[in-house]
Amino acid sequence: MANLRQVHSMTAFARTEQAAPFGTLQVEIRSVNQRYLEPHFRLHESLRDLEPVLREALRTRLARGKVECSLRFEAAEANEAPAVNARRLKEIADALAAIHQQVPSAAAPTTLELLNQPGVMETQHLDQDAIKAAAKALFDQALNELIDARAREGEKLAEMITTRLTAISEQVATVRSLLPQILERQRAQLLERLEIAKTELDPQRLEAELVLVAQKADVDEELDRLTAHIEEVSHQLAQKGPKGRRLDFLMQELNREANTLSSKSVVAETTRCAVELKVLIEQMREQIQNIE
Repeated sequence: MANLRQVHSMTAFARTEQAAPFGTLQVEIRSVNQRYLEPHFRLHESLRDLEPVLREALRTRLARGKVECSLRFEAAEANEAPAVNARRLKEIADALAAIHQQVPSAAAPTTLELLNQPGVMETQHLDQDAIKAAAKALFDQALNELIDARAREGEKLAEMITTRLTAISEQVATVRSLLPQILERQRAQLLERLEIAKTELDPQRLEAELVLVAQKADVDEELDRLTAHIEEVSHQLAQKGPKGRRLDFLMQELNREANTLSSKSVVAETTRCAVELKVLIEQMREQIQNIE
């Protein structure tokens, strides 16, 4: 039986978040079906230079899909609040003491005036390297979760496709079992028409007519090709790596054979089977549009 975990959907969502002393990071990745890999990024201003690295991470892990990635960052309040530079304040205090010794009558500055002196108040600087490293690790975690989600969804798609492959095989077997009856019925109908028309054919001509009828009703080749395509679809489902495009091509081939089977149908039973085949193939094709 095929390993259904080898099938990955292109539709998935992942979200990760991390709270750290420097602030909070949040990553969201969502993907939908697309013919090629089409990544889009929305990054916090301070993390924009991470985009090439994140884009490469996507390219090495995903093959197809429209992928939207957002990376948000909110600095912790403690990091944004200004702090007193004690060293700078001491320098000013020493300078004021020296001035007071020289000019005892000089007025002392107010607290607000001291705080307004250059360098007394400063904003704590964030460690950008640490933030970027944490953001990259969080993105990798979200990407892993996205791939796991795509695998879970892909497994469900593969199960649905496998169920329909079984149903198609049953329809093919039904038509194959009907072939002897169909040919015999066609032969009887030809002889009946000749009897009604009171026409007698020489044995060679009659044999030629019967061969022609048999050829028109013979769908052995179509059934063989349908069986081969069914086996190839099952084989592809078990293979590693992207397979959506190949499966889509196989759906076209299956549909082609079903149409030929329908056009060659000479009895209602095979017509019904051909219609059912096309319904099942279309159901598979719709699911395969989401497979990577």
